[in-house]
Amino acid sequence: MRNIELRHKFPPSLSGRNLKKIVPGIILALLATPTLAAEQQQGNALTLGGGVDVAPRYSGSDKSRATTALVLDYSMANGFFISSTRGIGYGNNIGKLDYSAALSYRAGRKDRNVDSDSVSYGSDELRGMGDVKGSAIGVHGLGYRVTDWLNVQLQAEVPISERSNGTALHFGITSPLYTSPKNSVTLALTGSWGTSQYMQTYYGVSASQSAASGFAQYDARSGIYAYNMNIDWTYKLTPDWSVVTAAGYTQLTGDARNSPIVQRKSSPTGSLKVTYRF
Repeated sequence: MRNIELRHKFPPSLSGRNLKKIVPGIILALLATPTLAAEQQQGNALTLGGGVDVAPRYSGSDKSRATTALVLDYSMANGFFISSTRGIGYGNNIGKLDYSAALSYRAGRKDRNVDSDSVSYGSDELRGMGDVKGSAIGVHGLGYRVTDWLNVQLQAEVPISERSNGTALHFGITSPLYTSPKNSVTLALTGSWGTSQYMQTYYGVSASQSAASGFAQYDARSGIYAYNMNIDWTYKLTPDWSVVTAAGYTQLTGDARNSPIVQRKSSPTGSLKVTYRF
């Protein structure tokens, strides 16, 4: 799997009150929704880091939110891992076929603005829609290295708790565009499909939600709901220190695109992180 490497440094002004808010987020971040796999490290490796992520307040929001990125990734030579991007699980390969299974976490959604250190998403624009609870999920992945420059991947998110939130599938390709001793640039193209439960949870509006929020009632059916393009650039300052920059673009489609809660059908994402690998 591709490991996003980050190191976080707490600000000197961190108060006890803020610490109580941040610590649960750190714990949940260790089970954050993983990205599609791109490569697998060899041997035991611990990577720590920190930085900032920028993304919409919720899928379909026309406003963005900057959040502190806290990442820990420990990969063992035998395939077991604990990671803020991949969850807790096991991954290995048979020839060109990669496989993995992990316990991870899908963040919830609030019907109000949330702090920058919150794991959940949310916006005041969703007032009356109610909260979507976060859920523990099983993440199962398969990848096949077609060539040195092309990987094909499939990943399933199956909820273990809050099962009514629904299942999502992600399918895509990754390709290393440029590699040198100091730089590596990778392109990822991903499509996402959701069950009817998933689509109704995140893009639908029930009769009761319509009455409370003012949004028109809307039934979202299963189908492909988004396409995503992401470019990652890793620059090695030293053999251990790196700067990781990512820029992405998400396009909603299908019933997600037509949802009354969607204010922007396409949105940019980005991140900047400094990493250290032990």
